[in-house]
Parts: sequence; structure tokens; C-alpha cells
Amino acid sequence: MLERRESYEALYDGFRWNIPQTFNIGTAISNDWAKRAPERIALFEYRPGETPATLTYGMFAAHSDALAAGLARAGIRRGDRVALLLPQSFETAIAHAAIYKLGAIAVPLALLFGAEALEYRLFTSGAAAVITNDTGLSKIARIRDRLPALRLSVCVDGASGDTQDFHRVIAENAGPFEAATTGPDDPAMMIFTSGTTGPPKGALHGHRVLLGHLPGVQFHHEFLPQEGDLLWTPADWAWAGGLLNVLLPGLYLGTPVVAGRFEKFDPETALGLMEKMKVRNAFIPPTALRMLKAVPDIRKRFDLSLRTIGSGGEALGRETFEWARNALGLEINEFYGQTECNLVLSSCHALNVGRPGAIGLPVPGHRVAVIDREGRPLPAHEAGDIAILRPDPVMFLGYWENEAATAEKFVGDWMTTGDQGVCDEDGYIHFVGRDDDVITSAGYRIGPTEIEDCLTGHPDVALAAAVGKPDPVRTEIVKAYIVLREGADPSDALAEDIRLWVRERLSAHEYPREIAFVESMPLTTTGKVIRRIFRERARNERAED
Repeated sequence: MLERRESYEALYDGFRWNIPQTFNIGTAISNDWAKRAPERIALFEYRPGETPATLTYGMFAAHSDALAAGLARAGIRRGDRVALLLPQSFETAIAHAAIYKLGAIAVPLALLFGAEALEYRLFTSGAAAVITNDTGLSKIARIRDRLPALRLSVCVDGASGDTQDFHRVIAENAGPFEAATTGPDDPAMMIFTSGTTGPPKGALHGHRVLLGHLPGVQFHHEFLPQEGDLLWTPADWAWAGGLLNVLLPGLYLGTPVVAGRFEKFDPETALGLMEKMKVRNAFIPPTALRMLKAVPDIRKRFDLSLRTIGSGGEALGRETFEWARNALGLEINEFYGQTECNLVLSSCHALNVGRPGAIGLPVPGHRVAVIDREGRPLPAHEAGDIAILRPDPVMFLGYWENEAATAEKFVGDWMTTGDQGVCDEDGYIHFVGRDDDVITSAGYRIGPTEIEDCLTGHPDVALAAAVGKPDPVRTEIVKAYIVLREGADPSDALAEDIRLWVRERLSAHEYPREIAFVESMPLTTTGKVIRRIFRERARNERAED
């Protein structure tokens, strides 16, 4: 927890971690508040044209206790992986708390994933159970026979076949539940990376990860919680940003969180939600902010109550920062992190910490530097790898069943990010670029390997390379360069068929928005696609557009 000080230096120098020997996220976000203030509102559910629904801490604790008991009764044990395939909803928060109380491991997954992407993550994690809705259930039905570890499915939309009804499980298991005693390093959740260097990896986090996020959340929301604060984000709670920057910290701090279901981000709808719900604190990714720029006269048309906006997931940029200051009347606090170690750099304009074009300064409690390949901090204005020093409570425990990849992530005690940056003379870190092939689109970090693998599954595709093409709204779009199989002829119809192939099997944010057919694919001597050539080609295409 941050105590307000007169300067950043005093705050940073005076901060000390106080991580208890036993800590369980599930009880900390529900039962602890229920004992003190059972009628306090934990969550609002936004319903356009209707009165928002509410979930009190008393109800939250009771329902998650009952669900934990029901899962245990069905054979789910400590250490089992339980996947969540749900939108922002009361049920999602209840499921998270129940899983943590069991001592099981939550595996949040986005509903926009297609069957192939789900199969990979469910199989790799060895998920024993999945909690989902009818949409997710229909996707899982197509792959269930290839998931030998999956033995239980629970649906919030009701029972069907051997799938249990979420709400009936709660009703039939009412009563107090004795939560597992967990330590800060006991695993609590597994969040899959985007797969920037090979297939996606499961980043395993301990229960301490929530406590580790609190200083960063309080920093970019300028000493949250304040009287009347209310949190919301359009980011999916399945992603680290939505889950660890908003939902879980809000519940822990007693700051109500708004759940709002959107199939896709719509700026007018988002502004309407913030106006009606009187949102005070929002996490809005840069792409969503750029989309808001299309709405004229925001302050005249919408009566907003915003106190703070945090933004991260991709570079915000000076132009968007200046637009927000003029159009919204706020200075956006940019922040930075990764799935493996999130929210370690940030701005906080309440302390005069912020500089257009820079990410910010290290959040109190975190040691961040720009280092060389030997792990030595570099002098100002010299580019290197942005890295975080361990131990750090937001740092992952390791990649699931992949010790080699975990070891490769470190240079000594520095966890490398693969992101290039420079540190200026005042300690501000500026993002420069990436030394891998990650594509940053609409706030998502997308790895090309999974897309290319899906592309080559198409009957007419022989080889494929996926790269990011610069885009003024999304930062980048996915562009695919494809060598067709013999006998296949390039056409607009085929390109559209390939796009749909990926969209249906992976997700709506990973499919290539542009496709180019090429005669040959540049390869290294070991058979790897040289994506750099296509990245340069895509940048040149953008410059010529």
C-alpha cells in the first residue's frame, strides 16, 4: 500500500514490501471485506437502459465459498488447473475467488479464442475443469475428446449433458468453506503469453502477485482509493491488464469495479457507460483512446466523472497524450509491464511524474533498468533491454513445465523483457522497440508463431510469415505473406477465406487484416522464416500508402 508523500523520491525511498507468510487471494478479495462490511458493493454490472445490478461483499464471499465447496465435491483439488472462459461478469469474479480458495490454479482464457487456440492452452495447462458459458461450451465441445485431463465443465447458462449448472452448484453447496492455507509463492494463476518466441507459454504466478500489483495500481490512479472511486476497463478480465490492474486490486482495496460486456470496443458505448456509472478510474489501452478521438465534443456531450486514466499495453504516444489532456481534461498516466512481470514502470501526474513520450519511472518497490547483454545497467540515452531485478512480488514463478524457457528469461538476477528502451538523465524510461517479432495491435501483444502455424493448416497455404504493419489506430495490424501450395491460385476470394480460417480458429484480434501472396519465403539455414525482411516491406508499404 502506498502512503502519499510530498515527492516521488520520498515515496520510492521510503517504500518497503510487507508480504505476509500466508496469503490467499480468494479470501483477501471477498471474505475479509465480508466480515467487516457485508453490504459494501464489490461489483456493479452495467446494463444499458436498466438499473445496474450489484454484488455485495457478503454475497460475493458466500457464493465463492459455495462454488469452492462444489468444485471440491466434484473432485477438484489443490494444484489442479481450472480454466475460466467468461466475459466480464459477477460469475467471473466469483469463479476466480473460489479457485484461489481451493488452492487450485486459475487459467483465464478469452472468449474470443477459437477452438485451436483453446485446445492448445487447455491441453498445455492440463486443465482439470473449465467454467464457461454456452458460447465457450460450444467451442470446447469440438475439442473435448482431445483434452484427456479435462474432467469437469460448469456452465453459467445452465446444465447440459455432463456439464453442471454454475448457479445450481452454488445453491446446493451453501455454507462456509475453509479456504486452503497458501503462502505467497504458492501458485494461484497461469496466464498464457502471446507466444512471441515460439508457442504461447503459461506464466505461473503466486498469490503474492496481487499484493505486488497494488503499488502500481495506486500509483497510476493517484493514490487509489479515494472517496467515490469506481473502477472500469474495457480490457478483458482474461488478460493480465484487466485482471491484475483492475478487477483483483479493486476487490482487494474495496473499490467497486464495473463489469460491462462488449463484443467489441465502441467509443460511444464506452463513454455512455462511464457517464451512467460515474466511473472515476479507468484503465483504457492506447488503441481504445485513439478510437475515442473520433467522438466530437466529448466533454459537451458526456457528463464524465473521471478522476484518473491509466493506459498501457502498447506505447501511448505524445499525440494521444496531448489529445486526452485537451478532450478529456486529464493527463493520462502511462504504465508498463509484461505478463511475466507486470506494472513496474508508471507515471503519476499527482506527483509530477510524467513526461510525454516516456513510459515513466519505476513504481515504488520495483527495480527497473536498461541493461546490456551481460546484465550491466547502461548509461543514459544508450539503448538496451528493459529489465527487472529479482526478487519482485509481481514476477512470475516460472513458465509452466518449461524450465529452459524460464532460465532463458534471465541474465543473472535481471528478468529481461525483450523490449528495447533508453533511460534519460532523470531516470525516465523511453520505449524504443522490440528485439523479437511481437506484433502489438489494439493493446494485444501477438506472437507470429501461432498465426503462422494456423495459416499453414489451410489446405492452400504452403508457407507463411506474419508481421506487424504500422497502423495509426491499432499501432500495428497483422499482415501475412503467404506462399501457396502448388495448384492454388491467388485471388481476393482466397485471401478472404484464409482470413476467416484464422479468425475462426484463433481469435478476432489475431487474424491477418491484410494478406499478400509471394512466390518464395526467405529462410535461414535452419529453416526459420526471416520475418525481418517482411517487417521492413510492411513498413515501406505503410509509408507509401
